[in-house]
Amino acid sequence: MEANYILVRFGELTTKGKNRKLFTNRLLKNTKEILSDFKQLNYDLQHDRMYIILNGSDHQAVSDKLKTVFGIYSFSVAYKLEKNLELAKQAVLQIIENNEGNTFKINTKRSDKNFPGSSQEINREIAGYIFHHTTKKLKVDVHNPAILATVEIRYDAIYVMDNIIKGAGGYPVGVGGKALLMMSGGIDSPVAGYLTLKRGVDLECIHFAAPPYTNQLAQEKVFDLVDKLRHYAHGQIKVHVINFTKLQLAVYDHCDESYAMTVMRRMMYRISERIAHKNNCLALVNGESIGQVASQTLNSMQVINEVVTIPVLRPVLCLDKLEIIDIANKIDTYEISIRPHEDCCTIFTPKAPATKPKSYKAEAFEKEFDFEKLIEECIENDEEIVVNNTYKQNIEFF
Repeated sequence: MEANYILVRFGELTTKGKNRKLFTNRLLKNTKEILSDFKQLNYDLQHDRMYIILNGSDHQAVSDKLKTVFGIYSFSVAYKLEKNLELAKQAVLQIIENNEGNTFKINTKRSDKNFPGSSQEINREIAGYIFHHTTKKLKVDVHNPAILATVEIRYDAIYVMDNIIKGAGGYPVGVGGKALLMMSGGIDSPVAGYLTLKRGVDLECIHFAAPPYTNQLAQEKVFDLVDKLRHYAHGQIKVHVINFTKLQLAVYDHCDESYAMTVMRRMMYRISERIAHKNNCLALVNGESIGQVASQTLNSMQVINEVVTIPVLRPVLCLDKLEIIDIANKIDTYEISIRPHEDCCTIFTPKAPATKPKSYKAEAFEKEFDFEKLIEECIENDEEIVVNNTYKQNIEFF
């Protein structure tokens, strides 16, 4: 007997009332996209759950991919059986034999009240069968079992489910619109991107390169980070690569060193807002965390933020560095982020940047040169790269 279904539970989506169908339909669409490599799968979307029919696909491989789908609260590998309790017993036995651990619990739920026996009676009958046929030394643990087998007796069939696997949670990507992630090569911005995706907001990315001061390995690092994030989206994310060298040098030529970082970030925000508007992005996202560096004090954020009207989302704003690193390890971006290839912000870091900059001073420095022309040049030369399964074949320096 082989598992033939995966049962998906919605969790937070069940609170959505009249909008529920919008969320579940988007979840179905995203799930199909993320599982697109498994050609044999079929899907059955119901009011309170979704069934994935495996049709011979490897349930472990499908489960591993399913863990990255935002909007799924939990899921279980399942057997869909005829309404015959003997078949259910055999399926539960197989679950117990295939899982590690020596404690178990049977949890029967009867939607079909016409099926003979109460839930407790069925639990006892299945447990008795297990004790007589298992090769393990087992005992029942109703509070914290190593193996939980759930038997659902519904009107159409009996479903026997393996241990509950925790899903990614959150909302399906795309139900919250789209935002533009300011992606550096550091630890924080990919974590910010992950947390934004989790709340149902789709992403494009913008990266500021400064050749020849930043090299191709620095860009490769960024694409590898985006490659990790795309598995939580639709399998691909568009990246806008901005050649920032000329504008960055102009900033350092015309600004006091202490204000160079503030003015440079103001330029990045201006460019990002215009790219966002061109690509139907409703907000900017970045990895700023209060007080982490000089440009991330509240004073700095205020002065930098005032050059744009678009909302700026900062998902890691109140997390400390160790909390951010924990999430980076969880999503497998940390080792990529610590590669020793600097981005344009770190290469030109001033010795004593202003931590309490003033708007009027930043504006005075900006009046010293024609930054609008340089911004337009940056936007005109925007290089768009779609990071997907084959993106490395389409980038020259790879």
